[in-house]
Amino acid sequence: MDVFCGIDWAEDHHDIALVNRDGGLLARARIGDDAAGLTRLLDLLAEHGDSAEDPVPVAIETPRGLLVACLRATRRVYPVNPMAVARYRDRHSVAGRKSDHGDAVVLANILRTDLHAHRPLPADSELAQAIAVLARAQQDAVWGRITAHNKLRSHLREYYPGFLAAFAAAKGGITRPEARAILAAAPTPADAAKLTLAQLRALLRKAGRSRGIDAGAARLRDALRKGQMRQLPLVEQAMGRQALALLRQLDAACHSADDLEQAATESFNLHPDAGIITSFPGIGPLTGARVLAETGDDRSRFTDAKGLKAYAGAAPVTRASGKTRSVTRRHIKNNRLAQAGYIWAFSALTASPGARAHYDRRRDNGDRHAAAQRNLFGRLLGCLWHCLATGQHYNEKTAFPNQAARPAAA
Repeated sequence: MDVFCGIDWAEDHHDIALVNRDGGLLARARIGDDAAGLTRLLDLLAEHGDSAEDPVPVAIETPRGLLVACLRATRRVYPVNPMAVARYRDRHSVAGRKSDHGDAVVLANILRTDLHAHRPLPADSELAQAIAVLARAQQDAVWGRITAHNKLRSHLREYYPGFLAAFAAAKGGITRPEARAILAAAPTPADAAKLTLAQLRALLRKAGRSRGIDAGAARLRDALRKGQMRQLPLVEQAMGRQALALLRQLDAACHSADDLEQAATESFNLHPDAGIITSFPGIGPLTGARVLAETGDDRSRFTDAKGLKAYAGAAPVTRASGKTRSVTRRHIKNNRLAQAGYIWAFSALTASPGARAHYDRRRDNGDRHAAAQRNLFGRLLGCLWHCLATGQHYNEKTAFPNQAARPAAA
C-alpha cells in the first residue's frame, strides 16, 4: 500500500487527507455529507491509484453512518477511537494544536505507521448487518421499557400504592397488559374503587387474558378497594393525569420491544448460523440474535477463540510491573455482547449438566458468582467459535468431556 486516507467526520461535512508511504501529503479536500461528496471522494481516491484490486484503506473516527456504509462495501474501513486519535495527535504537535484537516492527516498517518495494530470493520453479510440493527434496537427498547417502568412505578408510589400492591406478585408487574389496561381506565384510587366486577372482567379480556378471568376480577376488586393513604382530591386527580402520560410512554416502549423482538428473531432464523448458535444450551432466538449481532459472520474477524473472549469481556486482564502482578476482569469490552453472555451463561446452568458442573467447580475454587459465570461464558464462547469455524453443532460431551454434574443433595 502506497496511499492512505484519513477522514475527519462531522455532521454536515468531512475533511479528507491522503498521504503516501513517507508521510507526505498528497491531497486534501472538504466534502459534503451527501452523494455528491461521496462521488468527489471516490474520484479523489481514483486519481491516486485506488482500484478494485488494490483499494486505498480509509481511517475514520466512527463505525457507522451512510458514508461508512458506502465505503465499506468496496474497501477496508478502519474505525479509530477518538481517544486513540488524540494520543496520536501528540506525536505531530506538542503545542496542543487541533484542526479538522490536521485530524484527517493524523488518521491517515495512523494507517501508514500502525495499520497492523488496528482492526477494520468486519465484512459481515447484509443479513448479519440487518440482524445487528434489529437486535440492538430491541435491546435499546428493552432498556427504554425499564426506564419508563421505573418512572411510572416511582410516581405511583406517591399516590397509588394499592395499584402496585395489586400486581406485586404478578410476573412483569405493572408492565403486564392487564395492569396497563386497568391503570388507563382507573388512574386514581377513587376511580379504581368505582370499578365493578363486570368492568374488570371486560378490561382483562381486552388485555388478552383468557383464563381465570372471574377469579382475577374478584381479586383485583378487593385489592383496589383496600384502604390506603390518599392525597388530597385535586392533587390526586392531577397525579392521575401525570400517570396517564407516563403510561403512554410505557405502552409505546412495550409495543416497540415486542415488535422488534419478533423482527429480530425472524431475521435471525433466516441466517445460516442460527442452527449452530441455538444448538447451545441456554440460548434462544433472541439471545442468539444479540450474540450474532455483536460477533457477526465474518470468519476472519477473530483468528482464535482468545480474541473473541477478550472482545466479549470474558477473558481476564493481567497487569504486571516489576514484582507487582494482578489479574482482574476486563472493563473495556463490547457491553452488549457481555450482557447477552450473562443471560446465556445463567440460562445454561439449568440447561447443561456440564455447564453447571463447571460453574460449581469455579465456585468451589473461590470465585464469586459473577466471576464463575463470566468464566463459564468464556468457555461457551470458545466452543461457539470452534463450532462456527468447523460448521458443527454443540455437543455436550465434547464441550465438557471431564465434567460430572454435582450429585443432588439427599
